[in-house]
Amino acid sequence: MTLDRPNADEIPLINVQGLSEDPCQVEDTLAQAFRQTLTASGFAYLTGHGIDKTLEDRLRDASRRFFDQPAEAKQHLAIDATHRGYMAPNSSTIVTSSIEVATKPNQSESILFLHDEPNGGPLDGDNQWPDEAAVPGFRAAVDDYRCAVERLARNLTRILAVSLDQPRDCFEGAFATPTTWFRLLHYPPQKPEADLFGSAPHTDYGFITLLAQDAIGGLEVRPKDREDWIPATPIPGTLVLNVGDMLERWSNGLYPSTPHRVRNLSGKERDSNPYFFDPGMAAEVAPLPGLGAPKFEAVNFGRYVMERLDKNYAYRSEA
Repeated sequence: MTLDRPNADEIPLINVQGLSEDPCQVEDTLAQAFRQTLTASGFAYLTGHGIDKTLEDRLRDASRRFFDQPAEAKQHLAIDATHRGYMAPNSSTIVTSSIEVATKPNQSESILFLHDEPNGGPLDGDNQWPDEAAVPGFRAAVDDYRCAVERLARNLTRILAVSLDQPRDCFEGAFATPTTWFRLLHYPPQKPEADLFGSAPHTDYGFITLLAQDAIGGLEVRPKDREDWIPATPIPGTLVLNVGDMLERWSNGLYPSTPHRVRNLSGKERDSNPYFFDPGMAAEVAPLPGLGAPKFEAVNFGRYVMERLDKNYAYRSEA
């Protein structure tokens, strides 16, 4: 079921309870809810998603202990050519954004973990992990959460196919060996300075993003046909789902890849954990049949994403 927005300045909420137990039983109802919601905003809160709160609590505790380490300990895991590892503050500037010209680097630090199963692309490799003695339980907390959120993402992929009037297995080939990114992000408090962001305005490159955010807030969304930004106010027990550029293309623009940004003006530390579920690097993405005259040309996901990584991250130009 979907819960209507009390007003136009709130992101819709979808209850996906039952998806993890019997997806076929709730498929049609959820497909309708997603079509209604994503057409309007490209964003939704998900409740009833089936990811146990203890997994998120363990993850958040492990994340904070990692970021509390001295800079030199974190830098020992510096991000590598496969986009895995630690990124220090001021090391990424989103110059490829079509939303706004970024003039200052993002005010955040993060550590990235990608897919374990190779998919034949330049981002295949081994994830980098802190020593167990330095951050006990870190790898187990990250892997347990990644496993749970990937199950959810795969179920959602089938629902999204049905929502676009396609067979439920429409995306199976493109996601046989997906490109997945799991990012632990830490945003220190920032100054209310012009053009300074924790994450500058952008859209996501891929298919869908599933975000677990803490209670601090700071994520803001600009729905289509609007010029103002609305807050994605944290709601306990929910995940935030947003459409990425590839789903926008597959849906022929029906589901917009909605601009969003982060400004941590709370005066407190902020943590968030986005999981990006994207097609394999070889996937060719073009508007699906039955959705009108094509508004987008076909693109290869691997080339699309590598062009953006190469331009947006300082470490790639320094290599």
